[in-house]
Amino acid sequence: MKFLNTQSNHVFRSFFAMLFIAALAVFTPATTVFAQSIDQKFDHNYVAYDAQLKKHVKWLPDNKQSRVNYKGFAAERAELTKTLDSFSAVTPAQFATFNKEQQMAFLINAYNAFTIELILTKYPDVKSIKDLGSFVTSPWKKPFFKLLGEERNLDWIEHDKLRPTGKNIVNGGYQDPRIHVAIVCASIGCPALPPEAFTAGKLDAQLDTGMARFVGDKTRNRFADGKLQVSSIFKWFKDDFEKGYKGFGKVEDVFAKYADVLSTDAAAQAQIRAKTVSISHLDYDWSLNDQGR
Repeated sequence: MKFLNTQSNHVFRSFFAMLFIAALAVFTPATTVFAQSIDQKFDHNYVAYDAQLKKHVKWLPDNKQSRVNYKGFAAERAELTKTLDSFSAVTPAQFATFNKEQQMAFLINAYNAFTIELILTKYPDVKSIKDLGSFVTSPWKKPFFKLLGEERNLDWIEHDKLRPTGKNIVNGGYQDPRIHVAIVCASIGCPALPPEAFTAGKLDAQLDTGMARFVGDKTRNRFADGKLQVSSIFKWFKDDFEKGYKGFGKVEDVFAKYADVLSTDAAAQAQIRAKTVSISHLDYDWSLNDQGR
C-alpha cells in the first residue's frame, strides 16, 4: 500500500511538472514577443509627420535655407496634434527599448514638432519665437508639452538629452555635436528645417548633409576678407565641438572639414584647412522662418 501511495504521488507530481513546463512553453514566448514588440507600436519612419513636413516646409532657391508654412500647419493643426500625441504617448520604458539612433531621431523630431506647435499658439501674431517668452521665462524653458511621462520644455530635450555635454548618460551619451544643425528654433538664423522627418536608418547621412548645408550657407557662415565669419551657434555651443566627437577636437576642425563649401577659392580653402584664419561671429537673426513673410 505504501508503495502504491508513493507511486501515485510520483505520478501526481510528474503530471503537474509537465503541466508547468507546458504552461511555460505557451506563455513565455508570448511574453517575450510582447516585450520585444513594445516599440513596434511606434512609427519609427514618422510617416504622418514626414508627410506634414513635405507639405508645409519648402527649400529656398539656394537649397540652403527653408521656410515653414505656418499658415498651412495651422489649417491642418489636427494632423500635427496627432503627431504630437504620438510623441507624448511614448513612455520611458518604451523609449529605453529604442536603439541610440532611434532615440536621437525621436528627440530631434519631437523638438522640431513641438517648436512648430509653440509658434502656432500665437500665430500669426508672432514675429519671433522670442516673443513667446516672458520676463521670467524664455520660450525654451516654458513647460508646454508632455514627453517621456513628464511635463517638459524645449531646453530639456536639447540640453538634458541631446547635447553631447548634457546630462544624458544613456549609452554613454549621444556624443554628436551635429545635433545643432538638426534642432530648429523657428528662426531664420537657425539651420534649415528639412522637409522630411529624421529617421534612425538615415540619421547619420541626414546630420552630415545638414552640417554641409548649414556651414555652406553664406548667409550664416562665410569666408570674406581673409576671415571666417560664422554663426553664433559655434560660439554658444563651442564646447560641444571640442570634445573629440565625430572628429572635432576644436571648433576650427569643423570649418577645416567643410572648407570646400565655405569658399570656392583653392587658396582660401587651404587657409581654412590650415586653421590659420581668424574667426568672428555673425549676429543671429531671430526673425520667424515663416514662408508667408
